[in-house]
Amino acid sequence: MPLFPHPAPVILDGGLGTLLEQRGNDLSDELWSARILLDEPSEVRAAHEEFFRSGARVAISASYQVGYERLAREGFTESDVDALLRRSVELAREARAAAGLADPTSDAPDADVAWVAASVGPYGAVQADGSEYTGAYGLTVDELRAWHRRRLGVLATSGADLLAAETIPSLAEVEALVAELEALADAPPAWISVTIDGGALRSGEPLADAFALAAASDAVAAIGVNCCDPRDVAAAIAVARTVTSKPFVAYPNSGEQWDAKNRRWMGHAGIPADLVRSWIEAGATLVGGCCRVTPAAIAELAAAAR
Repeated sequence: MPLFPHPAPVILDGGLGTLLEQRGNDLSDELWSARILLDEPSEVRAAHEEFFRSGARVAISASYQVGYERLAREGFTESDVDALLRRSVELAREARAAAGLADPTSDAPDADVAWVAASVGPYGAVQADGSEYTGAYGLTVDELRAWHRRRLGVLATSGADLLAAETIPSLAEVEALVAELEALADAPPAWISVTIDGGALRSGEPLADAFALAAASDAVAAIGVNCCDPRDVAAAIAVARTVTSKPFVAYPNSGEQWDAKNRRWMGHAGIPADLVRSWIEAGATLVGGCCRVTPAAIAELAAAAR
């Protein structure tokens, strides 16, 4: 079975943190979903299963904000963090089995296959200071490579079917991840998904440059965008198609707008079906959601994809 079936799109999950919060978990801690991974792992597993039962066929693990330096301040050793990263993948695999789905190696006829993608969040996510939305880290490519190295190595051997380097805001971090992915031996396929504002990276750098850099590597199986306005996805696909024919991943935020005056979200928490279909027609191979995209929204997205 091909990793990215064509022409049928593969449905990704939605906002794991959003669902964990809806389930009554407190995500106000700086560790965000990593805190739930530490304290209530059964909740993480249950959230993955809920997305699978809503139509998702890729679960993205809760490793996005798991970082060595941050957890060291709470008394965790590097080995402890390694184990936590692996546990994030195990929970998603357990949820897949509980949902009655097969792993990609299944040779059962007509098996309903689902993938587990290990989340490789950006440097800024672990800092919990919002810098993943600017890329203004003040670090060189070599420093970023060193920071990502151990976590990538652990996740590459965790049993995940895919590596999801996601919400990447700058060319420097794309370059660092490409280099580290290429240095891994026998790693699963990886995608690199950047976060954008309009037609550029959050850093302001050209989107085409990021796609070209990532797509040129044999270690990168797909490119895409996430944690962005859904209205920006179509243009991003068009940019990608000017530099590569590799599969495209699209999982934007819900499209709601934040009303700062009244401190509430405005609009429908979902992605319009016609928008989803337009992405698929334009060549998106994997589609799903990011922040504030719920299992109900994923069910609607899956129906639109069908």
